Amino acid sequence: MRDVRRSLYAASGAFALVAAGLAAPSVAGAQAAGGSTEYLVLIEQGADRAEALAAVKAAGGEVVKENTNLGTITVRAASSGFSTRVSASSAVEGAARSRPIGQLPRTKPRTIEQENRGAAAKSSKAAKKSAKGMDPLDAKLWGLRMVRSDLARTVQPGRKQVKVGVLDSGIDARNPDIAPNFDWKLSRNFATDVPEYDGPCEFRGCVDPVGWDDSGHGTHVAGTIGAAVNGLGVSGVAPKVTLVEIRGGQDSGLVFLNPVLDALTYAGDVGLDVVNMSFYVDPWLYNCINNPADSPEAQLEQRTTIRAMTRALNYAHNRDVTLVGSLGNNHEDLGKPRPDTSSPDFGDVPPYTRPIDNATCFDLPVEGPHVIGVSALGPSGNKADYSNYGVEQTDVSAPGGWFRDYFGTPQHRVNENLILSTYPVNTLQAAGLVDANGNITPEGVAGGVEKQCPPGVTDYTRCGYYNWLQGTSMASPHASGVAALIVSEYGRGGKGGFSYSPDKVRKILLGTAQERACPNPPLVTYINEGRTPEWNALCEGTRSFNGFYGHGIVDAWAAVTRY
Repeated sequence: MRDVRRSLYAASGAFALVAAGLAAPSVAGAQAAGGSTEYLVLIEQGADRAEALAAVKAAGGEVVKENTNLGTITVRAASSGFSTRVSASSAVEGAARSRPIGQLPRTKPRTIEQENRGAAAKSSKAAKKSAKGMDPLDAKLWGLRMVRSDLARTVQPGRKQVKVGVLDSGIDARNPDIAPNFDWKLSRNFATDVPEYDGPCEFRGCVDPVGWDDSGHGTHVAGTIGAAVNGLGVSGVAPKVTLVEIRGGQDSGLVFLNPVLDALTYAGDVGLDVVNMSFYVDPWLYNCINNPADSPEAQLEQRTTIRAMTRALNYAHNRDVTLVGSLGNNHEDLGKPRPDTSSPDFGDVPPYTRPIDNATCFDLPVEGPHVIGVSALGPSGNKADYSNYGVEQTDVSAPGGWFRDYFGTPQHRVNENLILSTYPVNTLQAAGLVDANGNITPEGVAGGVEKQCPPGVTDYTRCGYYNWLQGTSMASPHASGVAALIVSEYGRGGKGGFSYSPDKVRKILLGTAQERACPNPPLVTYINEGRTPEWNALCEGTRSFNGFYGHGIVDAWAAVTRY
């Protein structure tokens, strides 16, 4: 079913970009150029670029930049009407509103990922000592043991030539666990801060430098993938691979289409081996081909997003980039989606209820072509209550953390049920978890924040800070780390480093996963954990493949030793 759904939008001409019967205004008579809203214009494949640029101008758009590899143009234009006007040209496949410039958005919530904060969280009193070849805090990383990274690194800890792109909010390269593996030369920031979204700009031009992260999300993901083994803090699943920042996300947590397309194109162009994508493209939780609940302009924008993301994912895949994505934290079967009540999550239109047709609506990027979808597990090995699931999109499962795991035991609702990883001190300070002198506050202690400094270091900005989060965003980097180990073990030297077919990576990753059967009974309720019946989840499938675990739990040891 998954391949059938993908073929709906992968095939050329699968849908018309202007709804049948919708009269498109003529572009004759140029509009005033420029405006307050940023758009992505998709050039029709095989069309004349000059004709598309002329259509942009005639529709009142001002060109900001182009991505010639994908055939996209970034444009500023009026807040309404531009998409329909420019799409009337035969040289234009569609247009999508990227973001309004200077309009206050609704904050993107992170209540799932930081559920332990302010929730009477406690820390486990069981002290554990890290094993040989592991870092001091690795004893707290149950996820490393679940995916057997502790064993795999004795055979294959990862090769420096293997490069993993973190398409996220940035990476704090000051952290001593990140610094040894961070590639300053290849790393790029494709996202510009917007004060109305992201708060005051700290850097000139509102462009954060490479190696900086105000959100914390990307740094956490990066540490899980490839924090170094260096006798300090934590280590990652693949502790000797190279980490490359390809920032496409905002400080606020929003992720816009244009930066994602640029980052995926860049990943293919510079030869990254793996790209982790722990997000969905805003403002739509699901992009639909022709949802009757949406306005004609919104329908057009979503179709353009589907098409543009398909081009970008195919572009990266065809250049040997293995793509890994999180399934999302909406506690639903992606093959049987509930109505969407959260979209759009920015702009001048408030969220409204949209019925979601599974055949024609897509959660991107994870439901895009070639993306390996990852569900999230708690330390017990059970599916986390928040994790999306389903036989259509779950390829594998991995540790994502579950604060409410182990109901009825002392381990219930403890910080250690989440995932501990690297985190920027500036973000912890903004949250009140670390003070101005770099010391962990009482709230930070309650939240389990950790700090470790290299010997002799007194400047706190050179110390390592670590924080607990949960989510499918924490599960996919475990899978990305295993994918990087697969490339390290079986890849061959190519231009600029190692290379291995992403189809072969997928085959090994799925083929070596630890099979896990559905629970008995297969309908799981989370009433005891404090959830409503909406959170009930039905596991369908067999032991070898089902909607909770996919082909199984990713297994680093098996992945690097079985073939």
